Amino acid sequence: MKLLITGGAGFVGSRLAMRLLAEGELYGQKIDKLVISDQFDPPTSLSSNPKVECRTSPLLSQCEVLHEDRFDGVFHLASAVSGECEDDFDLGLRSNLDTTRALLDALRRAGNSPRLVFSSSVAVYGPDPAHPMPDTVSDQTLPMPQTSYGTQKLMCEHLIADYTRKGFIDGRSARLMTVTVRPGKPNGAASSFFSGIIREPLNAEVAICPVKDNVAHPVSSPSLTVQGLKTVYEASREDFLGRSAINLPALNVTVKQMLDALENVAGKSVRELVKFEFNERIAAIVSNWPKGASAQRAARLGLHSPKNFESIIEEFIADQKGVG
Repeated sequence: MKLLITGGAGFVGSRLAMRLLAEGELYGQKIDKLVISDQFDPPTSLSSNPKVECRTSPLLSQCEVLHEDRFDGVFHLASAVSGECEDDFDLGLRSNLDTTRALLDALRRAGNSPRLVFSSSVAVYGPDPAHPMPDTVSDQTLPMPQTSYGTQKLMCEHLIADYTRKGFIDGRSARLMTVTVRPGKPNGAASSFFSGIIREPLNAEVAICPVKDNVAHPVSSPSLTVQGLKTVYEASREDFLGRSAINLPALNVTVKQMLDALENVAGKSVRELVKFEFNERIAAIVSNWPKGASAQRAARLGLHSPKNFESIIEEFIADQKGVG
C-alpha cells in the first residue's frame, strides 16, 4: 500500500504519519510506502524511516507529476491557516483551493480512484441573516462561512464530493475542531491563542488572551483528531453515509473553562500568567465561528469527544515529556 500525506510535516500530519507507521497497516492493508509532502522538512523520526519518502516543496508544483505515483490512499492536510487567508486573499486561494484542485486532477489522471480524506474545518460554519447559526452546529447545519479560510475549505469539500460522484476518487471530508494544545511557537491561525493560553503558562511564560473569557468554541486533542482522520479513512462508504462532510467530535468549552482546567492541573500561579488584551481583529474572526459542535455521524463510527479539558492538558504535558 502506498500512501500520501500532504502537510505531513505539520503538527497533525506528523502525528498521523507516526501513528500509521507504528501500526504498519491501514484498512487491513500493509503500508509499504508513505510519502510525506510539505514545504518543510519532517521530524527526523519520520525522515529516517525506510518506508518514508519526503518531498519538500510546494504541493502545487508537485502535483504536475503526482499522477505517476498512483497512490492507494491520500490524507490531504496541507493548508494555509485562517489568519493567513484573511490577511492574504491570493495566498489562501493558491494554497487551499488551487492546490486541492491540482491534487484532485493528478489523482484523476492516475486513474485508480484512490481513497482520500480531506481535513476540512469547523470554520465552514458561520452566521447569516437568512440562516442563523445555532449555538451548537451539527452535521445537518447549513455551512455559511464568514472567513476566506472557511469558504475555501467548503469549496474543497464540494470539489471532493463531485470528484467522488464521478468515480475519480473515493473521497470523504472531515471537519476538524480546533486542535489544542499545539507545541512550539504561535502560528498564523486566528485560533492560535487556544493553544497559547495553555502552552505558554506551562512553560512559565506570559500568554496573551485576545478575547473575553466567555468566548466558547469546540476543541479536540491531537490524539483524538488523528484517530478521527484514520477512522474516517477506514469507514466503508455505507458507514460514512454519503459524500457530505462530517464533524469530528468536539469538547465544547469556554476560555474560562480552559483556564479553570489549567489551574486544576498546574495551579493558580500558572493560570495567572494568562493576561487579557482584547484584539478586535481576532475577536471579530472568532465571533463568526461556532460556539459548539456535535458529531452524530462520527459517533456512529465509534469516535468520541475528549473527556474534559484537563485530559487535553495532561496529554500535552505527557507529549512534551516524551519529546524531552
